[in-house]
This record gives sequence, structure tokens and C-alpha cells, in this order.
Amino acid sequence: MLRLHYAPRTISVAVAIILEECSTPHEKIRVDFASGEQTKHDYLKMNPKGRVPTLETPDGILTETPAILEYIAPQLVPEDAFAAAKMRELMSYLNGTMHPHHAHGLRGERWADEPSSFADMKRKVPQRMAECAAHLEEYLPSLPFETGKLSVLSDAYLYVVLSWLPGDGVDIAHYPRLVAFQHEMNTHASVQAVFEKGLL
Repeated sequence: MLRLHYAPRTISVAVAIILEECSTPHEKIRVDFASGEQTKHDYLKMNPKGRVPTLETPDGILTETPAILEYIAPQLVPEDAFAAAKMRELMSYLNGTMHPHHAHGLRGERWADEPSSFADMKRKVPQRMAECAAHLEEYLPSLPFETGKLSVLSDAYLYVVLSWLPGDGVDIAHYPRLVAFQHEMNTHASVQAVFEKGLL
């Protein structure tokens, strides 16, 4: 059986949504960030990066969200090569651009040592996340697949990243396509399940 190591309100919840959506047998194991469990020996022995998600599989350990998603649900990758590339393009943007902007407000010590630098990075987060939201608002209609239907892996990824906007000082109401996407996603039983389990 698959074992997902996760923390609430982190990108690991995207994996939980896809596992629920595909009715994949699995066990969820919460990593206690408050106590720094992800930095301790037992967890680092499994995932030296000290991050979530970590997925234990019969074949070994997987650690990066895009890789985990494709492993557990390859059927949610578009068959058309261009559409598949566009899905991965979106996930790469979320992973490589939007997620780090969000993290600058929470974990500035990854990038700097001076407390004054942390404060400066945190002040920048609303602007950068709003810019990302504006980009996504314009980008979504160009995708060669429907969004919000949970027929592609990127839907779960995008949904979780958008859930961070209020805490980052961004009002999603300014982006009607993103609001419509969230509303569509909220209708899925898999998304409702993660809410009921306290993951989001």
C-alpha cells in the first residue's frame, strides 16, 4: 500500500486529492511541522530534503510533487503530447515560480540570514502572488484541456496553490476565472474529503 507523508495546507494536499479522486488505497501520515518533525533523523532518513510530500511505494521513495502525481495517476496525463506538455508547463510554473514566492513569506531563512531580509521578503509576497494570479487568470483559457474537471493532474496542484492566496494577502475575487475554477473543484468528492479530514 502507498503511504503519503503530508502536512496540512502544504502542496502535499494535491497528492491527497488525487489519491482520493482515483480511490487509490493508501495510508496518510501527518508530519508535524510545529515540532519540526520534518527536520528530525527518522524523517530525514526517508527524505533527506526534509520536505513534504514523501510517498512510500513498493518500488521505493518518491519526493517531488509532480513526479508523485504522475506515478499515482498516469491516466490523468493528457494523451495528446502538446496537451501533456502544457499540463506540465503549468505545474512547473506553480512549482518553480508561485510556490517559492509563497514560501518567501513563511521560510525566509531558506534564502537569507538577516531578520531584516525576512521582513522585506514577506512584504513582497502579496505583490508577487497577485502577479502570479493575474498571469494564471489570462493563461487558463489557452490550455488545451478543461480545467476544474479533475481530468488532469494540474487541477489538484493549482487548487492547492490558489488556497494560499488569502493568507498571502491576495483577494482571489479579483480573478473571476480562478474563482470559477475553485468553485468547480469544490464540487468534487475528493476535494470535499480533504476538507473533511482537515488537510485544507
